[in-house]
Amino acid sequence: MGQDASSEPPVVLLVEDEPLVRMTAADELEEAGFQVLEAANADVALAVLEARSDEVQVLFTDVDMPGSMDGMALAEQVYRRWPHVLLLISSGYARPHPDEIPDHGQFIPKPYGAATLTRHIHEMMHMPRP
Repeated sequence: MGQDASSEPPVVLLVEDEPLVRMTAADELEEAGFQVLEAANADVALAVLEARSDEVQVLFTDVDMPGSMDGMALAEQVYRRWPHVLLLISSGYARPHPDEIPDHGQFIPKPYGAATLTRHIHEMMHMPRP
């Protein structure tokens, strides 16, 4: 007997270049009931989305990352290519202007606690979308 899609845990693509921060956030999200895919930079995240965009519901990305693009550019590209993916952007340094965040995206400053992180994602998933 198969499970229907609604019983599957929501999938979060976590993009963070600091391994310890990524591991901690992944553990917190998994404990909250999410399935987590991890990427160390935007290039890896885009490859994951190319392969699994139908599964990914939330992109949670850091702003400051090495590689071909930062988290803001990644969020913009994901918004254009996969508009169904919700965007949660985080940084300990930059605080983007609301106009810089694509529609249905939110910003969460670092450091964030597990409860704050999971609450943001749950709230985003239950918001009406255009």
